[in-house]
Amino acid sequence: MTRHSVNSLRLVAVSFVVVIASVVHAEQMQPPAPFVMGYASTLSCTPGEELAFHLSSSAASVRMVIERVGAANEVVLEEAEIASAAHPIPDQASSEGCGWPATYTLTIPEDWTSGCYIATLTASEGDKDARSTVLFVVRAAEPGQNSRVLLQLATNTYNAYTNWGGHSLYSYHDRDGLQGHRVSFERPLNSQYANWELPFVKWAESNGYVIDYAVNSDLEFHPEILSHYRLVLSVGHDEYWSSPMRDNLERFIADGGNVAFMSGNTCCWQVRSEDDGRALTCWKQWYNVDPLYRKGDHKLLSTLWSHHLIDRPENELTGVGFLWGGYHRSHGQFMDGPASFQVHRPDHWLFKGTDLKRDDRFGGEDTIVGYECDGCEIEWKDGLPFPTHRDGTPETFTILATCPVRWAPGDSLWYDRFPEDRTGAAVLGTYTRGGTVVTTGTTDWSHSLKGNDPTVIQITRNIIDRLSAEP
Repeated sequence: MTRHSVNSLRLVAVSFVVVIASVVHAEQMQPPAPFVMGYASTLSCTPGEELAFHLSSSAASVRMVIERVGAANEVVLEEAEIASAAHPIPDQASSEGCGWPATYTLTIPEDWTSGCYIATLTASEGDKDARSTVLFVVRAAEPGQNSRVLLQLATNTYNAYTNWGGHSLYSYHDRDGLQGHRVSFERPLNSQYANWELPFVKWAESNGYVIDYAVNSDLEFHPEILSHYRLVLSVGHDEYWSSPMRDNLERFIADGGNVAFMSGNTCCWQVRSEDDGRALTCWKQWYNVDPLYRKGDHKLLSTLWSHHLIDRPENELTGVGFLWGGYHRSHGQFMDGPASFQVHRPDHWLFKGTDLKRDDRFGGEDTIVGYECDGCEIEWKDGLPFPTHRDGTPETFTILATCPVRWAPGDSLWYDRFPEDRTGAAVLGTYTRGGTVVTTGTTDWSHSLKGNDPTVIQITRNIIDRLSAEP
């Protein structure tokens, strides 16, 4: 969410610095040899489509091994010698892309199943090797034919946190100590797949669940696939959403589709896709420098979805949001906290087969409530929590379990409507509005699947089995 607190009085001045910070060098320095790096021409594709790899290497040739990374790693392609060369790294590569030529082009074979694929690149010079990876997704050739469940990877978040080429959407690891506002997919990206989605995928595929895959931008540019599924999944750290992504998923829910957000800090920042989805823009706390700010219509302003200028809190989609959430065992908040959920309504279908009782806790051994979490405004009656609905949480939302969370000191100083001393809660809950939506309110739900927590496994089974079933 945020890494450094900011003072609202510095908003205009620092934003101005971000705007004028520009070309320092015509090119960036190449890394020491040996090196190899690259990116794919698209984030996702289907069998029969072409996928190009844009590579730069100090070696004359590069070895490529492509694996489908799921319950097990399945090698699907090996190329021993792909001719390569070193290409300049433009100074604005992080925002405008590298512009490297296509080094290797592949037609996706018809027998490649939907999944997350990772190409491992190796460059060798003498007795030294250099390696890097390129992630892409293969969507189903016939959406919904083999699965009624669609997992969309949080690729916008991967891009937002990648500082390769100089900038990310954060200042803490920026080349110039500044915060970027535009990031390109046409550069080597740092994936977060292994930390959050992969533990879920390993558990699901190892337990007989067949899942189709997509990426964030497919909800925007290929929304027609949604109608073929009963359940759409968001897992882990799904922080950055465009308006078309959200519009299409909300329409899916209104039409009777189901969604499970096994994620936290979800749909926190609004982004705008640019260059046909090859880049995204988000001004975040510097919303007053966004070119749309002075045009009067703020619906697409690239800042918090919960910001009053947008007035479309993520709670309306997920049931919860980061403004009423925060950190647990992270950013100095609740560092000795239980990291577990306290159960409030054990008779709900979501807890079937768990033997949980009111006030029992679960998930603490694997820190299921950790890092970034979402919640809603709560009022307590007879010892039970109820949403106030003043924050956009749907009228049918039911709070099932909670754990205390809080923003880090100073994180909210830029937002004039955020109380500095708020303590919120990670909220596990559900609502129905056409379809049914379940939210776990934490980034780290899948860590308890990796830890084989029997309670979390049973709850996850209940969610998938019920929401993926035919009506």
